[in-house]
Amino acid sequence: MTKTRLAALLLTSSLLGGAASAEDVTLTIESWRNDDLTIWQDKIIPAFEAANPGIKVVFAPTAPAEYNAALNSKLDAGTAGDLITCRPFDASLALYEKGQLADLSGLASMANFSSVAKSAWQTDDGAATFCVPMASVIHGFIYNKDAFDALGIAVPTTEAEFFAALDKIKEDGTYIPMAMGTNDQWEAATMGYNNIGPNYWKGEEGRLALIKGEQKLTDEAWVAPYRQLAKWGAYLGDGYEAQTYPDSQNLFTLGRAAVYPAGSWEISGFNAQAGFKMGAFPPPVANASDECYISDHTDIALGMNAKSAHPDEAKVFLDWVGSAEFAALYANALPGFFSLNSSPVAMEDPLAQEFVSWRDKCHSTIRSTYQILSRGTPNLETETWNASVNTIKGTETPEDAGKRLQEGLASWYAPQQ
Repeated sequence: MTKTRLAALLLTSSLLGGAASAEDVTLTIESWRNDDLTIWQDKIIPAFEAANPGIKVVFAPTAPAEYNAALNSKLDAGTAGDLITCRPFDASLALYEKGQLADLSGLASMANFSSVAKSAWQTDDGAATFCVPMASVIHGFIYNKDAFDALGIAVPTTEAEFFAALDKIKEDGTYIPMAMGTNDQWEAATMGYNNIGPNYWKGEEGRLALIKGEQKLTDEAWVAPYRQLAKWGAYLGDGYEAQTYPDSQNLFTLGRAAVYPAGSWEISGFNAQAGFKMGAFPPPVANASDECYISDHTDIALGMNAKSAHPDEAKVFLDWVGSAEFAALYANALPGFFSLNSSPVAMEDPLAQEFVSWRDKCHSTIRSTYQILSRGTPNLETETWNASVNTIKGTETPEDAGKRLQEGLASWYAPQQ
């Protein structure tokens, strides 16, 4: 073969190789979940790429605390990835209103999600949905099975049984009845008020009535959860006022506390750290015949950069994220982050399966302060933290807490005026 012929063949081969690789489109995902990197690289992305040759996906997360600022800067500069991991409610709504997230209402897989599942990533009127729901977290109580067995305690289903169990644990003295502190404030509202509260205000019925101005925070349904929290202080152990969130996690996983007011995101960490058997139960109802409600809080979704250079390929990926295949992959790779897809997902982790089974018997709702009601000053979310802490400590009555929060909300929110 002549040198000229060889050179021509090498050039042709190079050009063909370049053409082949040019056909591959690479999509980049922006996310704050940097702890998920290996799961995306090893499980999720390979499953998609195997079924969609020609589309490559890169998961490029930012540290959680830096994500919002970094993402906003990239979007403003036109350098953000094609796919944007969406926080719930106002942070993502603001991006949509700035024209930085695309309207995905027409995506076929959106039919796989309920109105509650989509509510965190919609305009207030529900006309546009701009992120595909990925997962929620569920609230309830994780308990030490060994402790319950040793003390002969049955899993409580009513409030009376719940407090009887805490009394028995306290009287025995081996365990702190319940591991939760008030130092960091947010736990008292997130794992306290918004955990037990939906049973009182009937989930979505009460939450939407508050948004419409048809109910007030001084109504019995909204004050009653504070009355229950006012009883919790007696069971939280000495020094709970200075106890941080990591302190509470450690007290429980070290086997020193019997009950932990929980979010399901704890499952993976607790599985790794606890040397005892665990179970979980939903927030106990007032009466055995009452319908139950759980905080099944919309947490994470995926949207499309409105200026993506590859919108068609991005929509292919997003349609897959809305599929039953993705739901099963994601939920089992990250036990405690539950699929929002209407297709049921069989959970491999028994504790995760216990949490998600409550959807079959209880009504799902989301945290009461997250949609619309925390846009003004005073901020209802942080005010609920404070009120929850105060009622646990006994420094504010449940009635006074409700009155203060109602006055604050009415000061800026027209439907409550």
